[in-house]
Amino acid sequence: MKRTALTLAAACAALFATTVAQAATIKVSCSGVGQELEFCKGAADAWAKKTGNEVQIVTPPNDASERLALFQQVLSAGSDKIDVFQVDVVWPGLLGSHLLDLKPYTKGVEKEHFASFIGNNTNGAKLVAMPWFANAGLLFYRKDLLQKHGQKVPTTWDELSASAKKVQDAERAGGNDKMWGYVWQGRAYEGLTCNALEWVASFGGGSIVEPDGKVSVKNPKAAKALQTAASWVGAISPTAVLNYAEEESRGVFQAGNAVFMRNWPYAWSLAQGQDSVIKDKVGVAVLPKGGADGRNAATLGGEALAVSKYSKNAALAADLVMHMTSAAVQKDRAIRGSFNPTITALYKDPEIVKANPFMGELEGTFTSAVARPTTASGARYNQVSNQFWNATHEVLSGKAKPDEALSRLDQSLTKLSKGGKWN
Repeated sequence: MKRTALTLAAACAALFATTVAQAATIKVSCSGVGQELEFCKGAADAWAKKTGNEVQIVTPPNDASERLALFQQVLSAGSDKIDVFQVDVVWPGLLGSHLLDLKPYTKGVEKEHFASFIGNNTNGAKLVAMPWFANAGLLFYRKDLLQKHGQKVPTTWDELSASAKKVQDAERAGGNDKMWGYVWQGRAYEGLTCNALEWVASFGGGSIVEPDGKVSVKNPKAAKALQTAASWVGAISPTAVLNYAEEESRGVFQAGNAVFMRNWPYAWSLAQGQDSVIKDKVGVAVLPKGGADGRNAATLGGEALAVSKYSKNAALAADLVMHMTSAAVQKDRAIRGSFNPTITALYKDPEIVKANPFMGELEGTFTSAVARPTTASGARYNQVSNQFWNATHEVLSGKAKPDEALSRLDQSLTKLSKGGKWN
């Protein structure tokens, strides 16, 4: 009996030792924008508890351009310091050669996601990232202030300018000297590319580089779009907007000091928070058209999760990605954080629609948004975007006229494309 007990104890100890040895630490990058970090950590911790593994959260810079540069540095070095990367919708083509093919781990679940996102995340024959949440630019507005001052939700940029000015001036006269008409993302970074592409597309000015590789940004409609935006600075938008990213613009709006805001859907749940001074005072609409003959244009955004092919625990990292992008986790994020799912069926989920009324009403905005020219420009997209946002920033800050800036940009992008041949 004694020998049997000892043998059993030894076997248990050996089994425990094996289990401990098999446990791993998976390092995950999570953006700190809005509630992204909170929800990322929560889902990762739930997976760790379920599987017996450990998760370490790595928080990269919030600025998308800085984050991309960091990821490129880590991956190019073949480093295993990060196992799971949170990647922007435009990065799979730039980072794909360093990422693990996830197809062996999906069990076909990718068919439930938006086909466009899966296509975007496919590099050659490899599925290099799983969609995590969808994004598209939206117009947030103070419905209480519009009603108070007899204004309607604007359908064109001219209407927005006029309405923003009227409400801004009236509120300032009433005692709020911090009130501004419109806040958005004007810093020289990827967020400005998203805003400016919306302006240009809404005026019918193209998409910088067309699908056939032709540089199209030098045209009168694009120039008018940039001139319109430049007219806002110092008039209905603070000069400081030229250094605003998502959180800076949200901070002004949520403090009750802006009538309109362009931002991503995540801002909705924060505006509706219990401690928000604008709770129940906010409406959401599509972004305005460039004019009567223009169109509503929202830049396609979103984030995905990818696994480094240099990870020493690739299978576990892939399992974590599949958990974090699952329907159950996406539903929770949608209800509690107003993150748009990438799984089509969830847009019909009554609990999600109740928590985020605009998701059901504006589904078309998310499924037919304007894509940045990543496919056309390929691996050089980052250079295209960098040149575009810098040219735009020069116009917004009054350092260049639209025609001049777009003419220089056209020459530079044409040279970069080597005569339209990007790849």
